[in-house]
Amino acid sequence: MLQLQDAGFSYGGRDILTEVNLDVAPGSFYFLTGPSGSGKTTFLRLCYQALMPTRGTLRILDRDVRGLHREDIAQIRRRIGVVHQDCKFIDHLTMMDNIRMPLQVSGRAGELDDANFQDLISWVGLSSHMNALPPELSSGERQRAALARAVVMSPDLILADEPTGNLDWEMAQKILTLLVELNKMGKTVIIATHDLQLIRMAKAQVATRVLRIANYRVQQAGADL
Repeated sequence: MLQLQDAGFSYGGRDILTEVNLDVAPGSFYFLTGPSGSGKTTFLRLCYQALMPTRGTLRILDRDVRGLHREDIAQIRRRIGVVHQDCKFIDHLTMMDNIRMPLQVSGRAGELDDANFQDLISWVGLSSHMNALPPELSSGERQRAALARAVVMSPDLILADEPTGNLDWEMAQKILTLLVELNKMGKTVIIATHDLQLIRMAKAQVATRVLRIANYRVQQAGADL
């Protein structure tokens, strides 16, 4: 699914990540921890090719990212769903249209029929908000809409950057439950978070691996979480 070998990323002559060696198997569930500014978001951006490693090797979905054409990168990205921390939407479009947007952009608008789309909206608990505009939703509703948008194209890999960072604990549990359900469907999930309570809750539901970024390196976390 995802392999990094001696991979690293530098910006302006400063190391952000270095000597990253990791093999993420299909269907696995990872947490990525570390203090703010440690490189969690940079790691995720490498995983969906918003950034390219400045050294080492990165393979995504069995493709070496070096030398890929733009069309190849676009094809890989269609198999990756990303939940960003800031949950940006187009405010003058309904949530239904915002969630459908990845299908429209990729030319696959006809692949998801109304019944399956309704099932997706119901799954995230937004059936009564499909025609609402983004500013009308609470932070928890926006986060669930962001998750629906990330999975509307049925990706193989789901990356979530602090998906519960601005939510109360009850809503954080709901978001985690949805991500665990996706993993049980066979999706690979990587969540960047500083919330150790969230990690402990997930460990009780599904087999998880925990990584910690320290000193620019991605390391296996200890068992004391």
